[in-house]
Amino acid sequence: MRTVRRCGPAGPDLLEDRECLRLLRTVPVGRVVFTRGGLPAVRVVGFRVDEDTIVFVADDEEGILAALRGDVVAFEADYLDADQHVGWTVTAVGHLSVVPPDEALVLAPAEPGRQLIRLGVESLRGHRLLV
Repeated sequence: MRTVRRCGPAGPDLLEDRECLRLLRTVPVGRVVFTRGGLPAVRVVGFRVDEDTIVFVADDEEGILAALRGDVVAFEADYLDADQHVGWTVTAVGHLSVVPPDEALVLAPAEPGRQLIRLGVESLRGHRLLV
């Protein structure tokens, strides 16, 4: 796993990078935060963690173009247990890229012909929540 930049000071509720990636593997849905027309936009996506990157299906041409340009985006996923009053949130920031078709077949065999996008994680931050 490559070393990623941490944002801000460490605290008791902050999660280590490995724990962030492990937790991301436990939930199926996250949010991609990007810029559209100069304004912030958010899209909910199904995703998977592939080593230390995040992979999701491009659901429109705009997403593919963003990946071809190498746009910088943020990604966030979280989990909340309202009964136990605990949870976590993880945010990743990095550049997008297009997953080559041969690799896409291995990563998502149930999605043949769909374009996958990869977020190369350059900054990772996660913390526990008390709700």
